[in-house]
Amino acid sequence: MNIVYIHSHDSGRYFEPYGYHVKTPEIMKLAEDGVLFRQAFSTAPTCSPSRAGLLTGVSPHTCGMLGLAHRGFSLFDYNLHIVNQLNNNGYETALSGIQHVASRKERIGYTRILGNSSFAMSKDFNFDTVGYDKSNAAAAARYIKHEKPADKPFFLSFGMFNTHRIFPPVGKNINPDYIRPPFPAQDTKENREDFAGFLTSVSAVDFCAGLVLNAVKDAGIENETIIIFTTDHGIAFPEMKCTLYDTGIGVALILKYPGNPRPGRVIDELVSHLDLYPTLCDLAGLKKPDRLQGMSLLPLLEGKKASLRNEIFGEVTYHAAYEPMRCIRTKRYKLIKRFDENLNIVASNIDDCSAKTLLINSGYLEKPNRREMLFDLCLDPLERINRIDDPDYLKIYNDLNKRLIDWMDNTDDPLLSGSKVKKPEGAVVNSRDCLSPGETRFE
Repeated sequence: MNIVYIHSHDSGRYFEPYGYHVKTPEIMKLAEDGVLFRQAFSTAPTCSPSRAGLLTGVSPHTCGMLGLAHRGFSLFDYNLHIVNQLNNNGYETALSGIQHVASRKERIGYTRILGNSSFAMSKDFNFDTVGYDKSNAAAAARYIKHEKPADKPFFLSFGMFNTHRIFPPVGKNINPDYIRPPFPAQDTKENREDFAGFLTSVSAVDFCAGLVLNAVKDAGIENETIIIFTTDHGIAFPEMKCTLYDTGIGVALILKYPGNPRPGRVIDELVSHLDLYPTLCDLAGLKKPDRLQGMSLLPLLEGKKASLRNEIFGEVTYHAAYEPMRCIRTKRYKLIKRFDENLNIVASNIDDCSAKTLLINSGYLEKPNRREMLFDLCLDPLERINRIDDPDYLKIYNDLNKRLIDWMDNTDDPLLSGSKVKKPEGAVVNSRDCLSPGETRFE
């Protein structure tokens, strides 16, 4: 089986098949031809840790990716990356566009690097993001149609910069006066205009994904190709990206694979990005490494099981600044724990935007975070009522807390040492009280 892995940046679930008011016809068609997971979650609401979890099959703290690759964090061992197992099993592995799990693409092990390789993740994101993604989409499509190997299967990773900030200019077909900013952002002129830029960015993701998806069809290899579409985490607005709310760790996930007996299915069971590695092994007939922490989705896909997971886990250690926290989420409940003495809101971990400015000017930073938050997602799906002090939820808390600590222990989480997790030598980390991720005050 060939494998085509298409991934966007900071998109959450803001695509048409998830019910949002945005036209993404190419991704909608993929959902209708594949399987849509409504309750899929990343391992982390930050870029490099999330991608590392998916591509190594183990939690970010287990594989070493505790922060951002372009700031000096890395995997303990790049042999853990799935491309190296595929290389050893006769695949050609190709990368076009963003990868964000290594400071240099060559470290990962891809046998081919396609497209525009001049861009590297840095503090300067003010460039033609749409042109960059279109160029890499064209390179990926060209590879599929004309350059793929004739005598072996291939794995192609096509990564887009969009919908990461800075957003492109608002498209002519989008009127900011008639859109609603994402919850919980306030409905203001500035936030509407900002979100219009995001929606323009989503359209670019759909166009570029379509180029690659249509190349698979034009090449006549749909019946021998697995296609994954996903993103790393939630969108870059306050209380979304870099938080353990569902708006931070909830992700789009669509899987199209040969032999699917029921195209267009929607699956509501809990799924983790960790589950993709073992699923690909099963679909492609490869041996699963013993280290994998996820569960193959094959029993769900084949209808042999109604559910696989009782819980998923999420984590943050470093983003722009240090903010250690972990969570466990079941179908009904979520527990979020913070592991830092300083409970002040970490402003530099919120992307710069009008919504952030409005919150800060309104006193958002004056109220510290709670050390623990417990949510009843059935009664409170927006995660706004903290039940941690409610005696009626004590039994729920004790159960979730034990399961979370057991998971941390079983996966060698460095937070259990009781001291601050040190950053790698040379890694660049902001001071916690920087108002902007781009400020130059570093730890």
